[in-house]
Amino acid sequence: MMGDLERHSALLVAGTDTEVGKTVFTCALVAYWQRYLPAQRLGVLKPIQAGYGDRERYASLLAGQQSLEEITPLYFPEPLAPPIAAAKAGKTIDLKVAWQTFAQLTQQKDWVLVEALGGLGSPITEELTVADLARDWHLPVVLVAPVRLGSIGHLVANVALARQHQIPLQGIVLNCATPDSEAAIENLTPTDLIQSLTQVPVLGCLPYGIDGDGEKAIAAISHLHLEAFLPHFFVQKIH
Repeated sequence: MMGDLERHSALLVAGTDTEVGKTVFTCALVAYWQRYLPAQRLGVLKPIQAGYGDRERYASLLAGQQSLEEITPLYFPEPLAPPIAAAKAGKTIDLKVAWQTFAQLTQQKDWVLVEALGGLGSPITEELTVADLARDWHLPVVLVAPVRLGSIGHLVANVALARQHQIPLQGIVLNCATPDSEAAIENLTPTDLIQSLTQVPVLGCLPYGIDGDGEKAIAAISHLHLEAFLPHFFVQKIH
């Protein structure tokens, strides 16, 4: 399925699970890009969506630059795991359609953000997971993890799966889903322990309450270690 694409013309945003902040991070990164790199062409892809939400939000944020089909080539109405949602819709999941959309975007855009479904172990077909897609499409990955009890174990499991599939991990981004204090954040997701267990850098923490595309979101992205996942040329251009 893999074509002749540059490995770093795109980035996959994966989570440790569902509802951990992938969309918030991706929207904030799009807003940051639009603010500081308006002349550079950015594409957004969510290969599969089950249920209403993310693709519509991206379409609004991109202001008509991509159609819903270009953002999400495979859509199923039931908010379930894709193989189950597809079966309930009487359809099958043809990843060639998603791959073709991705390949076209990489030709048209300077950089493409791909949002995964859940964690690297989340199913996308009855045989394949998000980790398989990341490997086959040669996508570097940023892992988003919520600041809550249990996240360390989920991070260790996702990193182990990434290594098993030889997926390049660019870093980990923490996301405050609740208004925790700095002490609570350190107790629930201590950076030193996470980095020691995973050997993957923690790039920063998104504060509670960012809406994904406002000033607070742009400021939050600005405080992350951008050089880990933004293309080198664009990082240099920003600074």
